[in-house]
Amino acid sequence: MDHQHILKGKRILLVDDEPDILETLEELLYDCTTDSASTFESAVSFLKNNAYDAAILDIMGVKGYSLLKITHKLNIPSIMLTAHALTPDNLKHSIEQGADAYVPKDKLVDISLFMADVLSAREQGKDSRFTWFSRLKPLFDNLFGNGWHKSDQAFWDEFDDNQTASRDDLQKF
Repeated sequence: MDHQHILKGKRILLVDDEPDILETLEELLYDCTTDSASTFESAVSFLKNNAYDAAILDIMGVKGYSLLKITHKLNIPSIMLTAHALTPDNLKHSIEQGADAYVPKDKLVDISLFMADVLSAREQGKDSRFTWFSRLKPLFDNLFGNGWHKSDQAFWDEFDDNQTASRDDLQKF
């Protein structure tokens, strides 16, 4: 998959309270048109006045989960980006609230790949969680420790079942 081709001309809302993160995102998503917001209020203003193909939302400092509720309601694919909220609970909460992906800031360099996965899946009417989670599961296992998902076993079992269904759909092509 040529992920830069998928991103070309897409309009992306970037929301983070760290100016260097916003600048880095703009550079990494060079094929996209981006709007950057460093506060919840400015992000809401952008959402009221513009149409977006996707959003990247920091969890901490900008009320990321409140913004996720808005983008989800507007059917805007959203990636949750975090450094300080990198926990199994926040991962689960992001998925439950409708995030299309949950990406640690340590993996920021790969954001165009994650964004392309999300946009491509949405265009095909598929769930993007299979791809990004498969890419990041080894990192989560390393960060959270063995058996990190056992405290919410029913949730993760259902999540795994959905991933298997998505994987089976991909193999049909």
